[in-house]
Amino acid sequence: MGKSLTEIAKAVIQTEADSVLLLKDRLDQKFDELCHLIRSCKGKIILIGMGKSGHIARKIASTLASTGTPSFYLHPGEAGHGDIGMANYDDIIVMISYSGETDEITLLLPAIKRKNIPIISMTGNVTSSIALASKFHLDVSVNKEACPNNLAPTSSTTAALVMGDAISVAVLSSNNFSSDDFAISHPSGAIGRRLLTLVSTIMKSGKDIPIIDSKASLLDSLLVMSEKSMGMVLITDNDHRLLGIFTDGDLRRVIKSNINIQNISIEEVMSKNCKSIESNKLALLAIKLMEDSKIYSLPVVDDDNKVIGALNMHTLIQAKLF
Repeated sequence: MGKSLTEIAKAVIQTEADSVLLLKDRLDQKFDELCHLIRSCKGKIILIGMGKSGHIARKIASTLASTGTPSFYLHPGEAGHGDIGMANYDDIIVMISYSGETDEITLLLPAIKRKNIPIISMTGNVTSSIALASKFHLDVSVNKEACPNNLAPTSSTTAALVMGDAISVAVLSSNNFSSDDFAISHPSGAIGRRLLTLVSTIMKSGKDIPIIDSKASLLDSLLVMSEKSMGMVLITDNDHRLLGIFTDGDLRRVIKSNINIQNISIEEVMSKNCKSIESNKLALLAIKLMEDSKIYSLPVVDDDNKVIGALNMHTLIQAKLF
């Protein structure tokens, strides 16, 4: 009886994992020099690959571009019909070809050499034409493909992709590429929203703030809480400085304690010394504060601790920050 599909899948994963681990021991000082070359590039990093290697080249180009290194993918077939003109002397070309002899790529070598553009290559053959023409060569050879016929690019493309990630992360680390820099490159996605959105842009403000004076009764406070529909009411002094908060959770505790809610002030049952955040802070920090403190509501205050807004988990969800 043959192997089950699950057993085959596990074997594929193991084969590719083994191939990736081989890469680690092949890196030396030359890799540092390669990364410094990319870091000092005044132009662009141009990725070239054909077929499956072309898909890997596209992914590496995208990763480099999104982490602060200008780069793009150039199809070798199009490059041979004029698009090689996109490459200038201050660029760097990264070639990916497992055989190291891909016709569409080797045909480009004379033109690239005439332009004196440095080549970085990833191949599975250290003596190939592409490897020998390169300023830096990375050995991404594998013992075998995960394909049972040892034909379909599987382990080899995974190895090239991982090597590309290694370069990208090493370069961004040496450039001190921060989470803020990453967010600027991803303004439209969920990552960008989390890293760029300020509290001031999503908080409830003005008449929408559930706010009440400390001398008010609990019943009056509950009316404000119900009207504003934020699951909380913020208690302030005469100068609008934050004194405390009263939430749905606090109401449940009051009810369980059998306190006569008709004859009690909000000041007597509010939570004092509550957490708060300033409006110029990232919404991401508000999320972390709420998660760490296990709370669902958060006052927004200015430098004088005056209430200027309010947040709750629903506000953050509406802003698509989760």
